[in-house]
Amino acid sequence: MKVLYIVTAYPRDSGDVITPWLVETIGRLWEKGVEVEVLAPAYRGLGDQVVDGVRVHRFRYAPRAWETLTHDQTAPDRVRERPIFLGLVPSYVAAGAIAAARLARSGEFDVIHAFWPVPHGLMGAFAKRISGVPLVSTFFGVELTWLRSDFPVLRPVLRGIVRASDAVTAISSYTSAELRALAPDADPVLVPFGATVETRTKKALPRPSSDTPFEILFAGRLVERKGVRYLIEALRLLSSRRAVRLRIVGDGPIRSELENYATQLGVREDIVFEGFVSNERLAHCFATCDAFVLPAVVDSKGDTEGLGVVLIEALIYGKPVIASAVGGIPDIVIDGKTGILVPPADAGALGHAIETYMDNPALASSLVAAGHAHVGREFSWDAITERLIALYRALTR
Repeated sequence: MKVLYIVTAYPRDSGDVITPWLVETIGRLWEKGVEVEVLAPAYRGLGDQVVDGVRVHRFRYAPRAWETLTHDQTAPDRVRERPIFLGLVPSYVAAGAIAAARLARSGEFDVIHAFWPVPHGLMGAFAKRISGVPLVSTFFGVELTWLRSDFPVLRPVLRGIVRASDAVTAISSYTSAELRALAPDADPVLVPFGATVETRTKKALPRPSSDTPFEILFAGRLVERKGVRYLIEALRLLSSRRAVRLRIVGDGPIRSELENYATQLGVREDIVFEGFVSNERLAHCFATCDAFVLPAVVDSKGDTEGLGVVLIEALIYGKPVIASAVGGIPDIVIDGKTGILVPPADAGALGHAIETYMDNPALASSLVAAGHAHVGREFSWDAITERLIALYRALTR
């Protein structure tokens, strides 16, 4: 079986770290006999290439200097930052549709799979109409928020994409509900994306000594929707009476704001801002922390976590998790069963949850065990690829 993936971005070379979940998905499918080729937009004139054995078809949509709508950041964020980029969308969609149709008519592909269906579902629908190849569309959540808040006029387009698709998938229950609210005819299949680490338990390193501060880890992009501000507030509530340290891995546009806020609250010395790190360093941070926290919120644009895959990675490392009850997070963190859920934007609840793990290591261990089993059943790469393959086979019978 051979599948064409239509995506918004794909690694430009072997060292490019974007879309690791997509790279992993393609690799896992290849291991199970499903060959995947990728159709992605060009970046500054970049043409067709083979990246780590995967054939990548690039479509040109603008002069070289302007082909930066994707890859450096998400297209919605690029448009919000510089509205002039909205003028590239028609040529982007047209060029992608023509390229998709050309590939689909080659007769090489059994299925077309469009990710971020607004607008890639339009490309897939055109290719399907020209070639008859069945179409799968996968929704993540943020694009639905963007459509609802910024471009409600495009709702009929979304409904048309859903009707044109032979199957629709969503990465979480939250995304599924959001999609149904905008397109009532949608009947999405839940197919999450997995962590870029194996689901077998990773080695957790022992704590150096009993008097070492309890280490809390956050890993992710430093943007509003991650809610790190409230984790810093929780640290202030804790640090006056407990020995705690917060390690923040990642970077982003609000890093300096967060550092200043930590200084303002008097907890800057209790926080380590790691910035972007290597995979090896990230693995070490997971292995040595005492708990992982994802304090996500619904941001001012209405966006939140579509899934929260970093929580899967924490559970794989055998770490107790705390997260906000927003977006797709409850699919992973079931309160009192696989971790602790707290209300979003509630520093007091975050601090209390952290203290619960500090005071009750037996509870932490039991939640980790249940969480690891849950991840293995629902979010392992075997589970994910089996769902995808079953979907592709059903469409090609």
